[in-house]
Amino acid sequence: MNAFQHLPRIAVTLWMSVNLLVAQESPYDFFPEVSRPYFRVRYEAGVRAGDLHFPVNYTIWIPPGVAQLRAVIVHQHGCGEGSCRSGLTGAFDLHWQALAQKYDCALISPAYEQPPDADCQLWCDPRNGSADAFQKALDALGQQSNHPELPNLPWALWGHSGGGHWVGGMALMYPDRVIAAWLRSGVPKLAKDMDRPAIEPHQLTQGVLRIPFMCNLGTKEGVSVTDGRFSKVWPANRSFFQALRSRGGLIGVAVDPLTSHECGNQRYLAIPWFDVCLAARLPDEIGEPLKPMPDRDVWLSDPTGKEAVAASEFEGKKLEAGWLPNGEIAIHWMEYVTDTGVSDVTAPPAPSEVTLDGKRLTWRANADPESGLSQFKIYRDGELLAVVPEKATNPYGRPLFQNLLYSDTPVMPLAKMEFVDRTQTLGSKHRYEVAVVNTVGTESPRGAVRTDSPTND
Repeated sequence: MNAFQHLPRIAVTLWMSVNLLVAQESPYDFFPEVSRPYFRVRYEAGVRAGDLHFPVNYTIWIPPGVAQLRAVIVHQHGCGEGSCRSGLTGAFDLHWQALAQKYDCALISPAYEQPPDADCQLWCDPRNGSADAFQKALDALGQQSNHPELPNLPWALWGHSGGGHWVGGMALMYPDRVIAAWLRSGVPKLAKDMDRPAIEPHQLTQGVLRIPFMCNLGTKEGVSVTDGRFSKVWPANRSFFQALRSRGGLIGVAVDPLTSHECGNQRYLAIPWFDVCLAARLPDEIGEPLKPMPDRDVWLSDPTGKEAVAASEFEGKKLEAGWLPNGEIAIHWMEYVTDTGVSDVTAPPAPSEVTLDGKRLTWRANADPESGLSQFKIYRDGELLAVVPEKATNPYGRPLFQNLLYSDTPVMPLAKMEFVDRTQTLGSKHRYEVAVVNTVGTESPRGAVRTDSPTND
């Protein structure tokens, strides 16, 4: 049921028209320009009950060279004007792109133009027009990108705060389309909530129980801190977890020991978790049903504890324990809930297309699939010349090349892979090398370029 169905139609239309005028005053006009492999569509709000309530941009990244896509990874921001703006850079995130590229997936990031003080349930409940707009966008973006398969692909869903409500709602509405769902600090409503009586609960169907879910929240959101603005996050997550797990649902809980509502270092568990789910569930042919998650290596944990064990060794009530898909994720989960220090023993991929134009060095690089991208090291004639950026930053977690906003998206303006050697002298010849450094400090093999003739200013 739509939240406005109890109102006269004329009242709904007037309310939406007024709020549309407010939304259009919001400055959502500063975001990265798009050109292939990026594409974007924008929709205005509607004026009828059940229509989209706020304008929305959808930006999508298509891995270059992919002939046919297999799935769509959705990165959905949270509530509020700042979080909505952060969605404008979500598709440009190099770490999430690395996951998408591995499985020939598109990466899409919606950005709702929610005005200040508006009720974000008007978009984060997918029944309020945003589910229809999302699927309309996939159709349009499929045409733009020459990937007509796009609107029919399954989805891997990540959402923060109100985005978690939206992701969970989409999973409950379209269980056969959802590969996996990560809910950071927000879950949909399943039972009557006296604080929000206008929100209709979703129905829990049998198909939902086959979807891998992870409820991820900060310890200060009701676990270790039980008062304040975000104290109701854990009770809501606990209720959602218990409803699914008690019926055999594939759902776990990962409590971030360092944060409140900000996303922190969650991506270092979320991306490997999605990696496992994508590998297990993607069909061999487009159009075939999603595969079930295997159950041969399941691990279980106390939802708010710090230890996990193989399901065969778990001594408690299994349908009250958090579900983890395999032992590798269980190890990362234990690292994450202890101090968020998820480990990575592999080196990142080497950069490519290292090019020198005068004093300007440029290159291309993919993020380390496990631990992202922190910095680049620039070598000249075998000696370390510079680090780019000189000091990687991120107020919410591990320092990153692209920095990070509250809702887990890159900072604008987007960081560039380039370096100007201002110490280079006229007539000199040098060999330049570039190495990627991931967020645990491991350096990649170097990509190189040599000047074949004396350089000029």
